[in-house]
Amino acid sequence: MKIAIVGRPNVGKSTLFNRLVGKRLALVDDTPGVTRDRREGEGKLGDLTFSVFDTPGLEEAPAAALEGRMRKQTDRAVEDADICLFMVDARAGVTPLDRTFAEILRASGKPVLLLANKAEGNKGDAGIYDAYELGIGDPIPVSAEHGEGMAELFAALAPLFADLAPAEDAEDEDAESWDDPLKPLRVAIVGRPNAGKSTLINKIIGEDRLLTGPEAGITRDSISVEWRWTGPDRDWKVKLFDTAGMRKKAKVQSKLEKLSVGDSLRAIRFAEVVVLLLDAETPFEKQDLQIADLALREGRALVLAVNKWDLVEDKKTVMESLREKADRLLPQAPGAPIVTLSALTGAGLKRLMPAVTGVYVDWNARVKTPDLNDWMQEAVHRHTPPAAAGRRIKFKYITQTKTRPPTFVAQCNLAHEVPESYRRYLINGIRDAFDIKAVPIRLLLKSADNPFAKEKKK
Repeated sequence: MKIAIVGRPNVGKSTLFNRLVGKRLALVDDTPGVTRDRREGEGKLGDLTFSVFDTPGLEEAPAAALEGRMRKQTDRAVEDADICLFMVDARAGVTPLDRTFAEILRASGKPVLLLANKAEGNKGDAGIYDAYELGIGDPIPVSAEHGEGMAELFAALAPLFADLAPAEDAEDEDAESWDDPLKPLRVAIVGRPNAGKSTLINKIIGEDRLLTGPEAGITRDSISVEWRWTGPDRDWKVKLFDTAGMRKKAKVQSKLEKLSVGDSLRAIRFAEVVVLLLDAETPFEKQDLQIADLALREGRALVLAVNKWDLVEDKKTVMESLREKADRLLPQAPGAPIVTLSALTGAGLKRLMPAVTGVYVDWNARVKTPDLNDWMQEAVHRHTPPAAAGRRIKFKYITQTKTRPPTFVAQCNLAHEVPESYRRYLINGIRDAFDIKAVPIRLLLKSADNPFAKEKKK
């Protein structure tokens, strides 16, 4: 499979190329036009492998000029590629040059994924919304420099790989259910050192695949293990990631441990469901909460697995305490499933995968726009937003822009004046109305552009 990265100069194509090939092969600088020849490398994203082309920045120029000859290199790369990644700068917004080349890519007939780069933080939100106007699909917010959005890019690439695969491979893909676009389901087992992560995976797959022992910190890098689980209605291909235990940042001193923690963080970013393994004797310590918060901020579905449950005597009282703490300390994922088990004996293990697949379904939840707007009218009528400087806040419409995790955009006036408490009210309302539990929900508030804003400034 061949992938071409295209876009105007200085949007971050070479940075993304280096990230996909895993090496600093392409020269990167803030100066536009550093790349003049297309560069090819062997890329890898999750379990996808492909040839990737770094191309010169797309510019409108005479064919004989240097920029025109560079443009030919890009045209050839697009012609040879199976898939094109069209990159725009989310912070700079959509330019006339972006629109021109979007039309060229549409005319090529090749599958095109739109990447809104430099989207870390909130400075790129406006550019992400603008990118919808290009008409080549939903923009995927990424940060090539910081590695953000790579899981979303993988999610968009995987179905294209399946569609473009040779016939003999496609037959195997068709055997999978349509609601599992990423095959296999990626599950990361995370937690503090010595929580029993490797022991748990060994017990799940039924063999001593991973090294275990009483010493903390045996696992140093993320190991993936493929496995198949037979559920009540279908078979699931699963890839389990065993990760290094993550201690408090202040205690991580050695370079090796820093690399191990970095590998664990990458496993979380590439996972779809994160299983946080807690110790039944010391659950919800500060480090547990920080790991859970990291997974939820990355937009991953969360399952809480409480290990060493065989050592607990008053199970009913402890379970009630765990539920109360989970709802109070992790408000981002109310109702996150709690699975009590023993990685050593296997007791309670049969409840883990139903919980994992259950939150995975919620993570992929999609709500119809008419239903959303009917709900929003009732929600706003029931609890009107507070006025901002004497002006009434009016919500116009709401729509779901993506899944994994469920993300919604609501348009209203004075979006920046809506209190955080009212945003939480709307998010909790979506959870209750459409039964989306245990996964992070993102709600973006957007104000319509004021055509007279520039006149007022003048």
